[in-house]
Amino acid sequence: MPDTASNAGTAAHGVLPPGAQERVPIRRIHHVAYRCRDARETVEFYQRTLGMDYQLAFAEDHVPSTGAYDPYMHVFLDAGGGNVLAFFELPNQPEMGRDPATPAWVQHIAFQVPDEAALLAAKARIEAAGVEVLGPTDHGIFRSIYFFDPNGHRLELAHDTGTPEEMAELRRVAPAMLDEWSRTKKAPQHAAWLHEKARAAHAAARGRAG
Repeated sequence: MPDTASNAGTAAHGVLPPGAQERVPIRRIHHVAYRCRDARETVEFYQRTLGMDYQLAFAEDHVPSTGAYDPYMHVFLDAGGGNVLAFFELPNQPEMGRDPATPAWVQHIAFQVPDEAALLAAKARIEAAGVEVLGPTDHGIFRSIYFFDPNGHRLELAHDTGTPEEMAELRRVAPAMLDEWSRTKKAPQHAAWLHEKARAAHAAARGRAG
């Protein structure tokens, strides 16, 4: 029989007993922050291509969390829906680069748009600003376009297309997929239907274009 009194006492001290799960009351992402080469260039890029509103900036000579001397400019942009995208310019640090061991397509920031019309309109706007855009790419449950900001960060705009039934099925098989991947490091086939759907959509799009 479980020792409920002991468990309650443990939880009261902030330590959960084995097997217990308690969610931290996270409301949303407060902000995400990346490094940039030039704060002004970055702000103007996001204003021009995505219409983001420049909200505010912090600038200090010492890092608040560590006390280290490292002058910085920290800018904050409104990414919609209460989401904030932020950047640091660090003029005293070595020139920024990217992880050479990670392909350029992997690490990215994805923003949601409401529908296909909005996705295509955004693509036209971004291309008109002189930025190369890849896509739309069909992922079965959403469609996306991709491009890079002036700092080399890959950006994605996406709109959802999946049905409630498809999303429920993907959630159902997610634990088994993770277990199999952890054992084999080979792509599980539980959701092969999703990729077949995406490939069929790409083939249809090529047919219409041809």
